[in-house]
Amino acid sequence: MNLRALALLALPVLLCGAGEVREEVLVVVNGHMISRRTFQQAVEQGTAALYRQYTGKELDDKLKDARDKTLEGLVDTFLIADKALDLGISVPDDYVRTYVEDLKKQNNITSDADFEKAIKSSLGITLPAYMARTKQEVIKQEVLRKEVYSRIAIEDQELKAYYLDHKEDYRLPSRFRIRELILAKGSTPEELQAFQALRATIQAELKKGTPFEDLVKAHSSSPSRATGGDLGWMPKGVLRANLEEAALALAPNQVSAPLETDKDVEWIQLVASEMDVFKPFADVRQAIMEKLQEPKAQNAIENYLTGLRLRANIRYMVPKDTIIKG
Repeated sequence: MNLRALALLALPVLLCGAGEVREEVLVVVNGHMISRRTFQQAVEQGTAALYRQYTGKELDDKLKDARDKTLEGLVDTFLIADKALDLGISVPDDYVRTYVEDLKKQNNITSDADFEKAIKSSLGITLPAYMARTKQEVIKQEVLRKEVYSRIAIEDQELKAYYLDHKEDYRLPSRFRIRELILAKGSTPEELQAFQALRATIQAELKKGTPFEDLVKAHSSSPSRATGGDLGWMPKGVLRANLEEAALALAPNQVSAPLETDKDVEWIQLVASEMDVFKPFADVRQAIMEKLQEPKAQNAIENYLTGLRLRANIRYMVPKDTIIKG
């Protein structure tokens, strides 16, 4: 027996060192220790909502069940972490940091301090604790993906059937892209006369097949002239109604008739449009796979975790029933 094993056998229920706070150890899992403080913190984080929803005996039953699940979850966290080491699975800190940065962007949060305030308010934990929890969860999902999900077969036919039945879930926003050529009429008789002549020239050039982009760069009075009139992709509802209607009536590369206002005249070329477009099956296949695997995986996951528990060295320094009763 090695020194580590001997040390574990002799482990006292109370851990303390010079100048350290005495801390009670409830469970030892393969050499990892779950202290009463760790357990209580996890329970408090997981049961806060129960006090708002239940009272009396129903609350007591819910709390007991929650304490049982919390203890089991802490044990499983260590078992999964050990299994991840065996499988060579690791999650770089950079990955977790990127995940946090993405969350900050999604919620318009600019600083770590503000993000920490948000998670303290909702979860009651610090940013380092949140990052550690996120890392544990990613590791857990990777272990389960490798050890459980990968062994649950879903036929391609079933995946495609789900895709067709739920196709609306994969609809992309309608959008289109145009080029514009705008001619200002001017305010003086001379400017109006020059406008009419240039308008006629442009119409003639369009009939000849002169590239619309070349005409834009040569004649447009709009700032978009620098990009050949290209306004980029835009969703429906952004452009002026009559312009959008005219644009969507065109075929790709087709140019509209002149659209006139009091101040100018405008031609529109439809570059491309994406209406009633859906994400390709190949792009969502993995997500569908995971969705269909989930219900089939519940029993498999529990069986897998039960197997890890049976093979592990789990020692209760305080009787389990006592821990759960609180």
